Amino acid sequence: MDLQKYNGNIHPDEWINDIQAYFSIKQNGFINFAIISLVDSTIKLPTGINNIEKLRNALKEDISFTIFKNTNKRKLQSLKYNPERKGGDTSNFILTFRKLCYNAEINDVEEQKKYLYKSLPNDYFDYVSNEFFEKMKNLNSIDELIKRFEELVLEESNLIRKGSIVALKHVATGKYLSSIKNLCYTTGSKFQLVFAGSPEPVPNSLWKAIFDDELATYTDNSMMLQHVKSERFLGIYCVYNSYGYDYCKSPLNNYTEVGCRGNEGYFTRNWKFNHSKLKNHQGYLKSNDTINLSIYRTQDGRVEFLRSHDIQFTIGNDSFQEVACHNERLGGNDEVCNFICFIFIGFV
Repeated sequence: MDLQKYNGNIHPDEWINDIQAYFSIKQNGFINFAIISLVDSTIKLPTGINNIEKLRNALKEDISFTIFKNTNKRKLQSLKYNPERKGGDTSNFILTFRKLCYNAEINDVEEQKKYLYKSLPNDYFDYVSNEFFEKMKNLNSIDELIKRFEELVLEESNLIRKGSIVALKHVATGKYLSSIKNLCYTTGSKFQLVFAGSPEPVPNSLWKAIFDDELATYTDNSMMLQHVKSERFLGIYCVYNSYGYDYCKSPLNNYTEVGCRGNEGYFTRNWKFNHSKLKNHQGYLKSNDTINLSIYRTQDGRVEFLRSHDIQFTIGNDSFQEVACHNERLGGNDEVCNFICFIFIGFV
């Protein structure tokens, strides 16, 4: 450890603690003289300082310490939290925040809370401003404040954002909603097929979640799912035949076929989602939420739900687990677990 002269740019308590550690906390006259000699000559100490506490008090009464505290307060006011999804480092941010509070001698947790809230970036306010003060109630220490903040940051990092790359896992069979570029149904619309495929997320099971807003809420929601590899959208297709307009049928069960294509023709691609476990659930769509996906059939006004089962159909020599839509009673086959497979890939 190199001895540092006290020049007003370090908190007196921290400097004295470092000096005491260096001198193994000895308290004789020689040591006190050695410590005093390490105070910069621009800082005028009163006479009669013969112990550590008198030195500590003298340093805190000097104008340099007032300037030091005010400087750290201004740094605290301008401190901004940068989320990790944007290249930030929460650990370093918290270290800086605690250090500035210590240097500025801001010990009141309510005041610390206000500085922490002010550090949040503007685009955090959509979610965090609604949650911050609710989660920060009844705190007694900065440690509790930081713990609650970390919980909030973790929740925010799990939010599904516009442009997030997601996978949708079918809960009952454990397989992921998938599609293969240019592999099409041989019946119905003959569009690019959709099926429940691998038990692990693979490139063919990655989708881009697209919303009108940055975040998707359960109370007013609609999203499109764009298959990453083919850039086509998940949806249902209505055709005109001798009976009028009708939706294409799935290969096995006469349900509504679910396929992938662009935005042309009578192709509906807007999906609504509801939490499968919590009725009237509020808040935002998050990683690992278990949801039901539904779609509105514009030609007949019927709402149907995305579902799968362990029955398979074949194309050539290959078998596929069917995915379709229906309007029967919801059950375990309708649940998909929505989560980000690769953190922060696909944000726009």
